[in-house]
Amino acid sequence: MAHAVSRRRWAVAALLFLATMLNYLDRQVLSVTAPVLRQTFGMTAQQYSGVVFAFLLAYTLGQSLAGRFMDAVGTRRGMGMAMLWWSAAGALHAAASSLGQLSVFRFLLGIGEAGNWPGAVKTVQQWFPPRERAFAMGVFNSGSAIGAVAAPPLIAFLTLRYSWRWAFLLTGALGLLWVLPWLAVNRTPVAAEKGRAVLRPHWRELLRDPRVQGLMLARFFCDPVWWFYVFWLPDYLSRARGFSLAMIGLFAWVPFLAADLGNLAGGWASGRLVRAGFEATRARKSVMGASAAAMALGVIAAYMPDAAGAIAVVSAVTFGYSAWAANVLTLPADLFGRERVGAATGLTGTAAGVGGMLNTVAVGWLVDHWSYKPAFAVATVLPLAAFAALALLVRPAARIEENTL
Repeated sequence: MAHAVSRRRWAVAALLFLATMLNYLDRQVLSVTAPVLRQTFGMTAQQYSGVVFAFLLAYTLGQSLAGRFMDAVGTRRGMGMAMLWWSAAGALHAAASSLGQLSVFRFLLGIGEAGNWPGAVKTVQQWFPPRERAFAMGVFNSGSAIGAVAAPPLIAFLTLRYSWRWAFLLTGALGLLWVLPWLAVNRTPVAAEKGRAVLRPHWRELLRDPRVQGLMLARFFCDPVWWFYVFWLPDYLSRARGFSLAMIGLFAWVPFLAADLGNLAGGWASGRLVRAGFEATRARKSVMGASAAAMALGVIAAYMPDAAGAIAVVSAVTFGYSAWAANVLTLPADLFGRERVGAATGLTGTAAGVGGMLNTVAVGWLVDHWSYKPAFAVATVLPLAAFAALALLVRPAARIEENTL
């Protein structure tokens, strides 16, 4: 029985990885095709940031709602419904004929994609014990990096061979293939879904918890670093480094391959510390401190004399961010019971979205009025503020709840 559960849990983790990969592939279509879309719709950098803002606004509002939704209906149905929603919204981008329509479809995409992380974190808590959680989180979260790795060459090919509309349509359709295996594999035993029958805390109760406050601040400050590279790196390579769309397809995936390695390394490192006797929260924070230091290297990229050096520095930053992410996503599962982990994760995601929205608007303004250099400088300071909030407010749980499967 234990062996069968172990095999099933890693099959669930693999499907979470694929869901997260598709999540990032769908959202990356916009950034990879940004040079073409900006020309097609006559967008300035600030107008482009407005389209990105529409996604982040929906993603921000949707995170907290999605967390409550996953706690209420369970992850099997919740994740399936989220995938169907965002896949359809991604495909709808192909029908956009104006900047307003593009923004509306982007908003719809954000609502659906908001369900992925609260649902995935709750699923990992249900299926994995604390000593394996961070690595499992790293496995599923590495899908974001793989999606970002696959996006530049795939989307550039589709755009150059066919059109940007086909790029949106075909990537959106891929999510429909994921739902059936998810429903077949993620048959969570009733014991792991008991949280649905328990009175769940009100948001006010969670917001008064210093641990929730610390995690929200940590994600508010640090997640914008990731959004900066996801949404702006192709445009930076085009405008500041003179890359063509074909060159973006050839090289823009490199930092995201580094991010994939960072996810696995960050999850493995804190899991190793837990197995060595470290309290789980202390283990996660130890890895996150080193990760924040790596992210602080980002400003160097803007001053590198050649594009290869800039991409190398950005790769070190994305490695650090993903090692951080594997652990910051694990902390709610370590700190909170199953009846509230979805809601707590959703609140931290909302804080991350607010930070991402503000930073996106700021980047658009800085690029239009100055250059990318001050934007890189901001992305260097934010991780240090994030770690300070984490160190001050996030304390260990009274106990760590073991997996019940």
